[in-house]
Amino acid sequence: MYLALQIILVITSLLMGLFILLHKGKGGGLSSLFGGGMQSNLSGSTVVEKNLDRITVITAILWVACIILLGLFQAFDWAA
Repeated sequence: MYLALQIILVITSLLMGLFILLHKGKGGGLSSLFGGGMQSNLSGSTVVEKNLDRITVITAILWVACIILLGLFQAFDWAA
């Protein structure tokens, strides 16, 4: 179980990084520096953005749950 949680933690960490980078930039930050400001008018529907938000939140919840469970495993020495 401990190894499975570690694997899930690595996978959710990579997915969260990917999903966060896929989000559309809201301001004039780094996203507009690389042409994101020009594409914001041409971007697709908001349904895709809403689904991406939901997937990101679910992935973040799984990530936090894995961290808490791994902490409990180490605190109570259940990893053996």
